Amino acid sequence: MSRYFTEDHEWVDVDGDVGTVGISTYAQEQLGDIVFVDVPEAGKKLAKGDEAAVVESVKAASDVYSPVSGSVIEGNAELGDNPGLVNEDPETEGWFFKLTLSDPEELKGLMDEAAYAAFVAKL
Repeated sequence: MSRYFTEDHEWVDVDGDVGTVGISTYAQEQLGDIVFVDVPEAGKKLAKGDEAAVVESVKAASDVYSPVSGSVIEGNAELGDNPGLVNEDPETEGWFFKLTLSDPEELKGLMDEAAYAAFVAKL
């Protein structure tokens, strides 16, 4: 499985043609305690950069953008009852949605973990 990051602090784990999307630990730390998450419904078509989900914290509300184009196959229903999963484990259990990638070439425009770590270090 390969993981990629955006400059907006989303990550996508790619396994075959399925991507699992969430926000980075850095993004979660900037938001603070997350109190609400709205994830996309299965079947929703997303283009790279589309608003895909909403996350609200005690500090702010933010949009989560799709790092790649595709069709949503599952939203993380667990976040509806337990948005705190994003606080506890933003880069595994706190994932937002899974989608089938429609254009795997888009991954070339994203950062790998080392490049993202260097990007965050400059912020």
